[in-house]
Amino acid sequence: MWCCTSSLVYLRRSIRLRLCSRRGRSRLPLWIRETWAYMRLLLQSLYFNSLTDSDVVFDCVFEPVFLTVDYITRWFGTVFVCLVVILTSSVVVIAYAILLPLVLNTYSPPWIVWHLCYGHWNLIMIAFHYYKAAKTSPGYPPTEKNDRPFVAVCKKCIIPKPARTHHCGICNRCILKMDHHCPWLNNCIGHFNHRYFFSFCLFMTLGCVYCSISGRNLFLDAYHALERFKHTDLEKPGIPVTGMGPLIGLLPSGQTIYQTSAPPYTFRDKMIHKSIVYMWVLTSTVGVALGALTVWHAVLISRGETCIERHINKKETNRLAKLGKVRNGYMQLTSGSKLYSWITPILLPIFVAPVMLGWGCEGL
Repeated sequence: MWCCTSSLVYLRRSIRLRLCSRRGRSRLPLWIRETWAYMRLLLQSLYFNSLTDSDVVFDCVFEPVFLTVDYITRWFGTVFVCLVVILTSSVVVIAYAILLPLVLNTYSPPWIVWHLCYGHWNLIMIAFHYYKAAKTSPGYPPTEKNDRPFVAVCKKCIIPKPARTHHCGICNRCILKMDHHCPWLNNCIGHFNHRYFFSFCLFMTLGCVYCSISGRNLFLDAYHALERFKHTDLEKPGIPVTGMGPLIGLLPSGQTIYQTSAPPYTFRDKMIHKSIVYMWVLTSTVGVALGALTVWHAVLISRGETCIERHINKKETNRLAKLGKVRNGYMQLTSGSKLYSWITPILLPIFVAPVMLGWGCEGL
């Protein structure tokens, strides 16, 4: 029994020594292992820290895509602005050249007054707020040294950032209370032009809904008329007549083609109907899309948030919820306590400076 046990111990020691000798022969030299460990540590230091999560990895992977989109948006901003002006002007031309004569000839005087007053008021509000939103500076943090408090330093501008300030990659500047960069305005939406942007969205939506509802019957008539014109165009203009046709008097002597009458419409009629269909489809589509955007921004304004802050607050709220804490959002800011102080800027195209909030702002 003792001999069996000693034999097993000797066999186990032999196997262990053989494995250790093989492992030592296959192990890489020390300087190679140290270099590999240093390179691996250096690689991990480039992308890993205590704040690394899926969002950070996603931003790093798609950073080239974001830079490309910013570059295209920066250089095509003027094209988008021209597109907005051209589409809006086309609807206005159709309304004046085609719809206004129909309104004056068919509607009663009260309805004529209503359409003239509301249509021109809405058009003035759209043009005023679009111009102010595009030309008003969103507001920039001060670049000179001052004693005003700040919450962070921009990593790209290398300047202090006040609260609710974010860097715009397209404008390449920090924006006060930045909401987003609007390519249709070729401008950032910030503290000083946020009201003009929202008012433009609101009145453009109202104008599109107004054109869509008031022009529904005209659209249906124009669509059916174009369908009739299409069927008329498909008919053949004549049928060759041979054999006994000239003998029985169907055609004059020497004529072999029966000519149909001219079409019951002109080119002008066709273009008028197409213009009505174009206007109704454009205003209905823009009304639905821009209406959804307007409602979303109205919800954010009621909560005192911007689009960027909505994303940040949602992530922070979820993080604190896991810890059993509650995060309070920003308080909503109002321009005054009297009723006319915020009703008149909505109903009339006037300039109202926003609250300064103690910032040393540039671009006023």
